[in-house]
Amino acid sequence: MALMDRFLGRLIRQGTLQLTDHRGQTRSFGAPSPGFPDVAVRLADADVARFIALRPRLGAGEAYMDGRLVIERGDIMQLIALVRANAPWDKGGDLQVHGPLRKLVKAIGGRIDQINPAARSQRNVAHHYDLDDRLYDLFLDADKQYSCAYFTEPANSLEQAQDDKKAHIAAKLALKPGLKVLDIGCGWGGMALYLNRVADVDVLGITLSHEQLKVARRRAEEAGVADRVRFELIDYRALTGTFDRIVSVGMFEHVGVPQYPTFFRQCRKLLAHDGVMLLHTIGRMGGPGATDAFTSKYIFPGGYIPALSEIIRASEPSRLIATDVETLRLHYAHTLRLWYQRTVAKQAEIEALYDARFYRMWTFYLAGATAAFEHGGMCNFQVQYAPSRHALPITRDYMAEAESRYRSG
Repeated sequence: MALMDRFLGRLIRQGTLQLTDHRGQTRSFGAPSPGFPDVAVRLADADVARFIALRPRLGAGEAYMDGRLVIERGDIMQLIALVRANAPWDKGGDLQVHGPLRKLVKAIGGRIDQINPAARSQRNVAHHYDLDDRLYDLFLDADKQYSCAYFTEPANSLEQAQDDKKAHIAAKLALKPGLKVLDIGCGWGGMALYLNRVADVDVLGITLSHEQLKVARRRAEEAGVADRVRFELIDYRALTGTFDRIVSVGMFEHVGVPQYPTFFRQCRKLLAHDGVMLLHTIGRMGGPGATDAFTSKYIFPGGYIPALSEIIRASEPSRLIATDVETLRLHYAHTLRLWYQRTVAKQAEIEALYDARFYRMWTFYLAGATAAFEHGGMCNFQVQYAPSRHALPITRDYMAEAESRYRSG
């Protein structure tokens, strides 16, 4: 406990944390501060503090999942927010220059798990996206958009924000009726169906998830557009053909840095010379990093969140011009908070589908992700690419005009 006490004493300065050990002894850390949570936790057995201390990247999450770290006042969202808010990324912190050895160790440690050949990529996708469909129905919007929404107003509903996200992306694709569009990592088909509906384009969506494929194909049939919006179970590396537009939303996080050059080279091969591509991905505000151990083990094995420098550097050899770059700083924080609230409201249903441990794992994941976007170094990037400098208008006015048109229906 002494090690944990020293750590919490240094970290928790604003907001309050009350910690009770297995013998009932209580310590308090921090001080009441406006906007900072007041949380009380209890350690259920004598070994929890040591368990967490020996596993700093996994211990707290696993102890919470196993019911050994019990929250008695507040919730897991408030606990993680309290910790992250006391050391926000924006504050600067450690700005010293690290030596080459430390950089090398960090790079190697973060890359081994990202070597994702096709077979491993499919297993990684199945780990997360082939969960019971009913789970996603419980916390996503009706269109099952499982990526950052776009909040024109922070108070907008999840459904409104996800519709606005699709319009925001569609506007950057400079669509025209009859174009052929490729959706890499199509999810449950919502984006592909939307693009066909608002812009009269033909879309091929590809995925590695059997469950997503089944739902996407059913939705296209039900909408009567299965002849124009098709879905296939195929790795992007195995695809052939030529497309006027390529869109990829929330898939690049699963590619892995070793495959970045292959990804962009393949996109360049598939994209018409006068084509346009829009890449939407979670990103790091700073330089390259490593996937946190909890996410890698329980949520997205093989996944990695790129820095903007890594995206641009990897795309340069393929001579794809980065024609527009946008950083969405808080939109995913708003999205995740709404997912978290819906998850908490459906606790009984989720525990009936899986169990209480799974429910705690899922809420820890959503709460941790929310804190990473509110106080950590996470954001979203939208990078528009074109092979030709003449593929798009020379000003961005066309985006605003198209976005307004799509939103108005």
